[in-house]
Formats: sequence, C-alpha cells, structure tokens
Amino acid sequence: MTQESQDEAVRRASRKRKAALKRWFGRGLLFLSVAGLLGLLAVSFMPQPVPVDVTEVTRGSFVVSVTEDGQTRVKDRYVVSAPIAGNLARITLHAGDAVEDGAVLGRILPMAAPLLDARTRAQSEARVLAAQASQRQARASIGRAEAALELAQSQASRREALAQSGAVTTAVLEAASATRRARAEELTSARFGARVADYEVRMARAALSRMGGDAGEQFEVTSPIDGRVLRVIQSSAGVVGPGTPLVEVGNPAALEVVVDVLTNDAVQIHAGAQVELLRWGGDHPLRGHVRLIEPSAFSRVSALGVQEQRVNIVIDLDSPREQWQALGDGYRIQASVRIFEEDAAVQIPASAAFRHEGAWAVYLLRDGKAKLVPVEVGRRGDLMVQILAGLEPGQKVIVHPSDRVADGVDVALR
Repeated sequence: MTQESQDEAVRRASRKRKAALKRWFGRGLLFLSVAGLLGLLAVSFMPQPVPVDVTEVTRGSFVVSVTEDGQTRVKDRYVVSAPIAGNLARITLHAGDAVEDGAVLGRILPMAAPLLDARTRAQSEARVLAAQASQRQARASIGRAEAALELAQSQASRREALAQSGAVTTAVLEAASATRRARAEELTSARFGARVADYEVRMARAALSRMGGDAGEQFEVTSPIDGRVLRVIQSSAGVVGPGTPLVEVGNPAALEVVVDVLTNDAVQIHAGAQVELLRWGGDHPLRGHVRLIEPSAFSRVSALGVQEQRVNIVIDLDSPREQWQALGDGYRIQASVRIFEEDAAVQIPASAAFRHEGAWAVYLLRDGKAKLVPVEVGRRGDLMVQILAGLEPGQKVIVHPSDRVADGVDVALR
C-alpha cells in the first residue's frame, strides 16, 4: 500500500471517529435535556410547603375592655324657671358667662292686671309648702350621704391597712377607693340639691310676697349656685307664665361622662370598674371609674340599620382637673371600660384560633408541619384570646391559617 493510500485511510478513520463523537454528544445532550425536563416536571408536581405566619404563645397581662363613644355633661345642672307670671325683660346673659349665687339672671315686671285672685294665692302657698318639703328631703339626703361617706372611708382605711400586710388584693383596695370617691361625689350632689331646695323656698316665698304688689315693682330671678350659664332658654322679652324655663346654669368643673353600650356588654360592667378615656383632644388618656349603670335600656338603630338595645353608664373622672379643664359640657369622648383583667394569662392572637367540629382549635408549628391542636378558650379581647388549656407559653402557632393549611401539611415561614 502506498503512502497516499495509508494517509487516506487515516483521514477516513478520523472522520468516522469525529462523526461518532458528534452522534454520541448529540444523544448525550438529548438525554440530559429529557432528564432535566422530567426532573422539572417531577419537582413541579411535588407538594410544596405552605407559606405561613407564626407567633409565639405568651403569658402576661390580659385585659378585656368595652369601648364606645360618649359625651361629657355637667353633673349638677339647674334650669331656672319663672316663679310667677309677668313681663320678662330681655336676658342679657350668654352661654359661658360666670354667675354667682344670688346673681340676677332675669327680671319680671308685673302685668297690667295684678294677680290678686284667691286661686293664684292658693297655688303660690301650695308651692311654698312643696318647696319646704323638698328642702327637708334634701337635708335628709345630706345626712344619709355623710353617713355613707363615713362608712366608705372607714372600710377603705381598713383595707389599706390589710393591703400593706398582703391580706387583700389590689383589686379589692381599688374597689374600696372607688366606693369612697363615689360616696364623696354623692355627698357633693346632696349638698348641691340642698342649696337648690333652699333657693326654691326663697323663690316661692318671694313670689307669694309679691302677690298684689304695685305695678312698678319688679321681681328678680336669681342664680341658685356659683357656676356658669350653660344655656339661655328664653332670651327675648315677653310675657311668661309660672314655670317657664329661662336659663340653665351649672358648674363645668364638675363633669361626668355618659356612654351608651350594648346591654349584653353592660351586664359585664360593674360599678367601680376602671375606665380609660381616649380621643378627647388631649395628649394623654384620662382615668375614670364607672359610678352608675342606669337600670333602664333604650332602643337605637345602628349605622347598619340594626335595631340595638343599649343602656347608659355614667363615669366619674379620676384624673386631676388640671388635665381636663379644657373639656366642657357635651364634648365627645371615647371610653374604654375594663371588664376583665388577669396578670398572668396564657394568650394568643385572636386570628390564630378558629372553630373546628364545634370547638376551638389552633395550628401549631411542629418540625416544619402544621399540627391541629384543640384548645379551651376563655375571654376574648379585641386582639388577643385567653387560652385556658391546650397550649403552653413558648409554642409557635400559625396566625391567619388559609384553607391550604391542614393537619400534617408541610409549612414554611414567610
């Protein structure tokens, strides 16, 4: 074989090897592509962990409150009425004006025909007797209020002494202090009522003494208390009859808060309950306590068109006057009434608990899986739920579980 033939054979063998390598390389790429595609399909059909949010079960202070809007009002207010018929001179006072006890609020001039008939005189004499009876009743109320305050002060002093030795709880001590404050407020109101009753007697006697007076004589209607004018009811001059409302006066420094709540919330509120007053316009919340839950409810249609049964609760302010002196009568305020409190309660967010087969349950995060655990729920607040049994502090629970979360499903943190 010549040299040229040998070289040609070598070239042909080399070309065959290159062609074979290309074939195997192409088959290898095809195989890898198919294998990769199959792998991707397998991975896509494999179950993926469900992304979840988790939080920790905690133990700490747990508070349940009822929050509603209300308004302030002057605690002791008085509507001054005309004690006799006559021509009322124009009242120059305006709402907000300061008045003193005995200050002239209005003047009544006699009409052309003097009131000398026997019927009118008998009515005036009866009015004097009724005012005197109210005066005696008001003074008796002062005695009862003083006795109740003395008893409340004695009980509060004893419980303060017991609290120093640890014999009573802080809640009992706070309740005794609230009772003492309430009795003090009742005594203040009773004394106010007595002053008003004395004023009624003076006005009734003055009206009786004016019967048959000369036409030029005028009758002065005076203020029964030191305070401010809340409202001028009859400002224009004109003829008025006995009992016509003229001016409303009161003391803005003695404010209370009136809040209407649902009746099913009211049954959980008790007198003396602590209250936090919010959104009143100041920089800090105010403190108060429930003095009274009114015994009679009323109906009101909500913004959604649902008829509700509601009842008023009356709240006394405990914060110093300097903190809320800008408040006036009829101001809007939000009250958060505390109805339950526990210092060391096991609790979770309300969004973690859900109903399951007629009971409450949660999903625990355990070894990367969701574990369905039944729990016993106690009180429910706006954001947190008290757990009585089923969970321990430190465990991880899933919040806002979606319908993809089930018992034993793989989960992953978001």
